[in-house]
Amino acid sequence: MEATILLPLLSLICLSFLKAGARPATFTVKNNCGYTVWPGILSNAGVAPPSTTGFALSPGESRAVEVADGWSGRMWGRTLCVQSSSSGAGFACATGDCGSGTVECSGRGAAPPATLAEFTLASIGGDDFYDVSLVDGFNVPVLVAPANGSCPATDCPADLNAQCPPELRVVVAGAAVACRSACEAFGTEAYCCSGAHGTPATCAPTAYSRLFKAACPRAYSYAYDDATSTFTCAGGSAGYGVVFCPAGGSSSPEPDGNPASPPTSVAYPPMVFSSGGAYPATTRPAMVTLILLVFRVLSTH
Repeated sequence: MEATILLPLLSLICLSFLKAGARPATFTVKNNCGYTVWPGILSNAGVAPPSTTGFALSPGESRAVEVADGWSGRMWGRTLCVQSSSSGAGFACATGDCGSGTVECSGRGAAPPATLAEFTLASIGGDDFYDVSLVDGFNVPVLVAPANGSCPATDCPADLNAQCPPELRVVVAGAAVACRSACEAFGTEAYCCSGAHGTPATCAPTAYSRLFKAACPRAYSYAYDDATSTFTCAGGSAGYGVVFCPAGGSSSPEPDGNPASPPTSVAYPPMVFSSGGAYPATTRPAMVTLILLVFRVLSTH
């Protein structure tokens, strides 16, 4: 009799402790660029999304976004976005577009090229893992800084659009607005770390990934660039800062703009968010193609 009463009571006590120990994290997303950036957020499969998955940040603006305890997913910046309908539909971006047709990404990821900030957050007492990835290319400089000051920051602060080789460059009205990965541009197994090159032993850095690594030593430059690119916060962090253009204005993505000019981490498996060449160089959403045409026309007047 006593056991039948005590077991439910103990269950309730344990549940209350678990709820009390739940630790949502707060991401403070800031735009230091000299142009508007539209952050996008994608949660990993089976993980509850935050209250917003996409919004606009004007230059100098920041916004706090709370995610659930144990959240995992990615964040990125979208640029050169337009709204074709006053009803809120028809939204699309020239870089980082998530294809939802609205400002909210609603469970959709970024079309490459896009600079990704990736996170796997632990519950109370566990370790967080995070990185900045150029595996899917580059569009905006990004910094990730844990609120726990004892944990290392990681970033890609350089303007890779200005340094991008011509064969990887995404150009709008004469201006470089993004830099594709070699995988997206060429689609070969060696560049995509797939097929016969699908293991760390058979997929080595290339001239293109070395270019990315030289510019951003802490960022992932290709799929198996784990040793110097994945970072951990032991015991977790209460939150993270995600800053676009951490060094300041950087290059303008406007078609008539003028471009401006690692700690060792723990071993960790490659992040699960890389596209692996899912977007060939010839593939581009119809709405984004329309945006590019509009910018080209505007730039001639």
